[in-house]
Amino acid sequence: MSAQYYSYPTASVPINMPQKQGYPSYPAYPTYQQGAYSRVSGSPPEATDSITTGSGVTSYDPSAASSSYAGSTSEYDASSGGHASVDLLDYMNDRLQTSYNPMPLDRSLVQQTQASGQLNAKTRQLMELQALAQSRLAAAQANFAEGIKTAKEVHRDLEWTQKRVASINQRAARKYPEQYQMAQQRYPAQVEY
Repeated sequence: MSAQYYSYPTASVPINMPQKQGYPSYPAYPTYQQGAYSRVSGSPPEATDSITTGSGVTSYDPSAASSSYAGSTSEYDASSGGHASVDLLDYMNDRLQTSYNPMPLDRSLVQQTQASGQLNAKTRQLMELQALAQSRLAAAQANFAEGIKTAKEVHRDLEWTQKRVASINQRAARKYPEQYQMAQQRYPAQVEY
């Protein structure tokens, strides 16, 4: 008997090909994350009855060779009761629910909502006060403009009155000089400072 040795093919390695001019170069194969969290770990499925182990060497029953490469669907059926029936999403959901406490998040959400409501109320109150201040400012500006107009009219009237009194005094001094002198001595003119 001669011994036959089989060599198994190794995985192929990507080859870098030259790129055409004017096109950006991209890696031929996408890079995947290689770390502790890059893959989901799980136990392998339980051995079926067609696989027997003895003295450390695994032998397969020829009847199992008739199934497809991936194995029959009955191996992974939920009714088989094996480890393959564990749903990974349910398992992760259960783990997340037991390790996650939503109460602090709920409290902070309530506090944030209350603060937002108070902030909105204060913003509305400030906007109302700003509108009230603007209306009062407009009224004060109108009153001030009216006051300036009235003050100019009073100033104009006072100047006209002063000119009129000065002209009357000059006429009285020319027409009645003796009586005017006596009145000046008796009622002297006020000195403005």
